[in-house]
Amino acid sequence: MGISSAYGPPSEDSGTAAIHRAIDLGITFIDTAEIYGPLRNEEVVGAAIRDRRDEVQLATKWGFKFGENMQRIGVDGSPANARRALEGSLKRLGVDHIDLWYQHRVDPGVPIEETVGAMAEAVTAGKVRHIGLSEASAPTIRRAHATHPITAVQSEYSLWTRDVEHEVLPVLQELGIGFVPYSPLGRGFLTGTIDVKSLGNDDFRKTNPRFAGENGERNARLVEIVREVAAARGVTPAQLALAWVLSRGEHVVPIFGTTKAERVEENAGALTVQLGPGDFEKLDAIADRTTGDRYAPAMMSLLNG
Repeated sequence: MGISSAYGPPSEDSGTAAIHRAIDLGITFIDTAEIYGPLRNEEVVGAAIRDRRDEVQLATKWGFKFGENMQRIGVDGSPANARRALEGSLKRLGVDHIDLWYQHRVDPGVPIEETVGAMAEAVTAGKVRHIGLSEASAPTIRRAHATHPITAVQSEYSLWTRDVEHEVLPVLQELGIGFVPYSPLGRGFLTGTIDVKSLGNDDFRKTNPRFAGENGERNARLVEIVREVAAARGVTPAQLALAWVLSRGEHVVPIFGTTKAERVEENAGALTVQLGPGDFEKLDAIADRTTGDRYAPAMMSLLNG
């Protein structure tokens, strides 16, 4: 996402280099979405993997409706929008099929059975290999899975965001569905490298409830815990935060967002980090002490559909 939007100016050249470096290192799960840009990110990702399509598992997401100037104006889980989005994604990515196709946000105005039914048609047609949901509630996941097998559910999950542990993760384990945590580094906050005051006006974190004002100051103190444990392990805070997410199980496959090849290399180092009981005890306290919602009110209303 950050290659094209949300975190400041686009970084297409360095982002493309980051994708190439990831594939070189064996990180082959590449995630994008129609809304990133909007549209442009799929073009960038498609170009980056064009000569290496067989080396990657390609995921993208759909589920919003747009105005005349491509501004997001709401969610739309209708079968008609699914068909429109799929054809557009295939064209922009320059591929004949998508490995994992998610509904980006559940549309409360369309029964999930209708939405998943339309997505299943794409599987039958050979344009999609597997389907998934993003930020869906446990009951919705059950209904969707009963309509067509759901391969993966994507939701925010990290040291400071653990909502899914209460209901969603148990359902995924029960049904044999994979879990894909996004923002496993807390949108960069948990790396200890973010200066909230220096964020530009085109960076959505500037007004994000967890980054702004007193919440940002309080949460910054929690990052000191991450720094402390990381230093004791001889790793970076980013590697530690990723190692914690990776420790949750083999069915958990986090996606970290970056626009720099050197960050890809750093993050890949998390695979060799081993955490002990004392580390978990210190790190597990972070979520309960985090202040602020993870999105502004308008986006919070779209979660857990």
